[in-house]
Formats: sequence, structure tokens, C-alpha cells
Amino acid sequence: MRQNKENEFRQLVSESLRESNDSYTIQELFQRFPTATELIDVSEQQLVSIKGIGKGKARQITAMLKLAKIFTHPEQSNNAIRSPKDVYNLLEPELRFEQKEHFICLFLNTKNRIIFKEVISIGSLNAAIVHPREVFHAAIRRCSASLICAHNHPSGDPEPSIEDVNLTKRLIAAGEIIGIEVLDHIIICGNRFFSLKEHGLI
Repeated sequence: MRQNKENEFRQLVSESLRESNDSYTIQELFQRFPTATELIDVSEQQLVSIKGIGKGKARQITAMLKLAKIFTHPEQSNNAIRSPKDVYNLLEPELRFEQKEHFICLFLNTKNRIIFKEVISIGSLNAAIVHPREVFHAAIRRCSASLICAHNHPSGDPEPSIEDVNLTKRLIAAGEIIGIEVLDHIIICGNRFFSLKEHGLI
């Protein structure tokens, strides 16, 4: 489902620029910025470094992306996270049929409203490899006050692994240094979820 959305996004960008989907410009653009999430905050300076994209085309791309952001951002920012159940309700429909682990971060403002939701990593059947630098690079880029981590367990068991707990502790420690609080880590599995904070594991 996610792949279909990415392909649709790529097609829309191609049509907006009047380029074929397999043109050098489109190929190079999506090689550098493979997903909509990575492309959404691209700068004109980054775009003009790609052969075939001048200042005019760069402005066209950034304007199109800003427009997309305007229409998606208000819906996300209206979501206030008050409990782990709120995280579950938000993410369960998206993760319901995924067969690989998806590690997602919800970036929050000072009122615990969602600034942005981002898939940080997609792993194998039972592992999503995540590094703190990926999480906090995204958090700083979104000017987050705090964040909540979440991932799914396709195995059918929401209980956290030792690796899940250790990763969360590493993220919390990194967040304390940077000044961005990690509020919780939610594991979603079917109609169940597990909050590391509620269970006293962090």
C-alpha cells in the first residue's frame, strides 16, 4: 500500500514537471530523495544541483511540495497525543497488514500535538534496524519538542524484545543530550499494543 502511494507521488511529480517517469531528471531526483518524506523538505539549492533542474524548475518543485504540505499538515497537527491508546488508534490502520517491521516516529510540539509522522525504518519480518541519529536528525528537522516511537510486530506478539528495550533507552539518553524528550515507545500487534512506559520499562 505504501509502495503504491510512493509510485503515485513519483508519477505526479513527473507529470507536474512534464518529464517522463524514466527521464534522467526524475531518476536522479528520486535516487537522491527516494520517498515523499525525504523530498518534502528539499531546498532549491539541493534541487539545482541535479542536472536538468534549473532555478525555475526548482521553484516549481518546492512550490508544489509546499502546497502538499499545507493540505496534509493541519490534519496531523490537530491530533493531540494523550495516551498510548491514541498512538495505537492513529497507527494501527496503517500497520495492520504490514509483513515487515515499520519503525515510526510521531514528532510533537510543546502541546503534544503531532507536527509530523515519519517512517524511519522498514526492516525484516522480525527486525527494524534503527539508529538514534536517524531519529533525531528527523526530529531536529521538524523542530520537535518531543517524540514518540512506535513499531509493529508482525509475529503476533506485542511483548518487547530486549533489543526493543535497549534501543528505547539509547534513544532516551540521546534525547536528553539533544533536548528532545522521548515520551514512549509503543509496540503494535493486531488489536493489541504494548507501552514500554506504562509497563515501567523506561
